[in-house]
Amino acid sequence: MTPISLLQNKQILLGVSGSIACYKAVDLASQMTQAGALVDVIMTEAAQQFVTPLTFRSVTGRPVFSNMWDLDDHVRHVGLGETADLFLIVPATANTLAKLAHGTADNLLTVTALAARCPLLVAPAMDGGMFAHPATQANLETLRARGVSILGPAVGRMASGLSGPGRMLEPADLLGHVRLTLAQKGPLAGTKVVVSTGPTREPMDPVRFISNRSTGKQGLAVAQAALDAGAQVTLVAGPISAPIPFGAHTIHVETTQQMADAVLGAIQDADALFMVAAVADFRPGKQSSQKIKKTEMEDWGLAIGLEVTLDILSAVKEHRERTGFPRVSLGFAAETHDAFEYGRQKLLRKGLNFIAVNDVLQPDAGFGVDTNRVVLLSSAGVVEEMPLLSKTAVAERLVHHVARALGR
Repeated sequence: MTPISLLQNKQILLGVSGSIACYKAVDLASQMTQAGALVDVIMTEAAQQFVTPLTFRSVTGRPVFSNMWDLDDHVRHVGLGETADLFLIVPATANTLAKLAHGTADNLLTVTALAARCPLLVAPAMDGGMFAHPATQANLETLRARGVSILGPAVGRMASGLSGPGRMLEPADLLGHVRLTLAQKGPLAGTKVVVSTGPTREPMDPVRFISNRSTGKQGLAVAQAALDAGAQVTLVAGPISAPIPFGAHTIHVETTQQMADAVLGAIQDADALFMVAAVADFRPGKQSSQKIKKTEMEDWGLAIGLEVTLDILSAVKEHRERTGFPRVSLGFAAETHDAFEYGRQKLLRKGLNFIAVNDVLQPDAGFGVDTNRVVLLSSAGVVEEMPLLSKTAVAERLVHHVARALGR
């Protein structure tokens, strides 16, 4: 697990109640700790029938609390509740949900929930019949009305062998919810951001196409950084195989025209556009609705020709001059020589606020790797030279500069 800037030194309180899904809580505690959070665990007596306190202590490196009557700290629940940045109860059983809804404070977990002043997230885990029961549903509605975030549950197979709603969300999704919650006070909170990523493909026939080597890694990192800064993110993604950041509204496209339509539709009231996608500049002059056989290639040959695809950033420039949106636009220039000069020219030609220039011939800064070397330019000149950094770190720096340009 890579450290996550948003989670660095955040105090996260993890409440664990008695369910077979406790094993997922151990995984989540480990992931949050590796990401840089300080995770304090409170276990109910029932939870300890499934997982021992030592298990959680081993993955967090911090004490595990369970006894409300521990005289070492007679106001422990107040201390834990007041200092936490976020309180997450995983898993939350029907019994614990009922106690939370009715303000019952008969164990350290529930009494701390009453004392906490931070956001409270609960992830229900129980059999489908228990989840669907009117009492449980009423308790969930009560908690929602108080501002508690209910995470899931998912539909799937449960410990009983039955399938249905009640299965606890997976740790990766829970971590996504944690990030979204912590980001609510970020510098881009309340803004709308559009990010494009990946390549586009221009078909020759149903099985062949013109494209490029982009994997979408840098664009995905920018989308995640914008989410971590609190933005509402629309991600326009060409064909990529990497996981989409949790919480992004994603529009999947294939051709340059499809990407242009999606981007122009998404920027209608957007605060910022990060045009990170490596768009195909050319497409076949003609296409076949059936696979072109080798024996037929002589007839096609060079007669296929090439046509120039739509220039998306030029279309964005026209839209921006007409409407004022997006308020800030940042493009990318992936070059193989004279990168700085080509990038500067593109910045001015496309009417961008910023352009991130990189030389893709460098083995540690091109397509498919996890690092990048970027020079960020504005019309005033060099904004920042970024040496070899992870694409995550580059993305965070780009989001920082766009946030400043937006006055945030």
